[in-house]
Amino acid sequence: MKPVPSPDDGAAHYPGSPRPAPARAGASPFLPVLLPVLLLAGCGHEAVRPSPVRHAAVPARHWDTVAPADPAAANAVLMRAISLVGTPYRYGGNSPEGGFDCSGLVNYVFHDMLDLRLPRSSRELAAWQGPRIALDRLTAADLVFFGDRGNVSHVGIYVGEGRFVHAPSTGGTVRLDRLDGPYWADHYSGATRVLR
Repeated sequence: MKPVPSPDDGAAHYPGSPRPAPARAGASPFLPVLLPVLLLAGCGHEAVRPSPVRHAAVPARHWDTVAPADPAAANAVLMRAISLVGTPYRYGGNSPEGGFDCSGLVNYVFHDMLDLRLPRSSRELAAWQGPRIALDRLTAADLVFFGDRGNVSHVGIYVGEGRFVHAPSTGGTVRLDRLDGPYWADHYSGATRVLR
């Protein structure tokens, strides 16, 4: 899938939903008739199946539970962010009715629940003067950032246990993902704390 530019800074965006497979041109009109015949013909023989590919198990990461400085505010942010899961992504969007981009979601949640006005773009949010947080010290409502080669291009809200809420890409919706997921772990660039 081709990267989608972020409204925040023009940088590449994130993986979205997989595209549906294109329909095959010229499929045989006889396939619906032949398929049951072929299946019945194969019933008398033991099928030879290749052995399944076995992947090495990835050890589950332990995520420390760090209490937020203001549990009530953090809980309000989390509940609101999670309630928006499923809202459509929209480039430049900043409302449940119109959809969200990544920084629009962050701004909406913090303004709606705590009347906080934050910088609008993911790059500005990353440069904002909140304290930088080590990965093992994340707490609920921290902002987590992603990008390539030192350029921040995406932001989400950490909810705990290695998960975050974000608005990932065109054609997608606001969703929960894991920081240790293949794409996100490779593109993680840091975190900052809003609630202090």
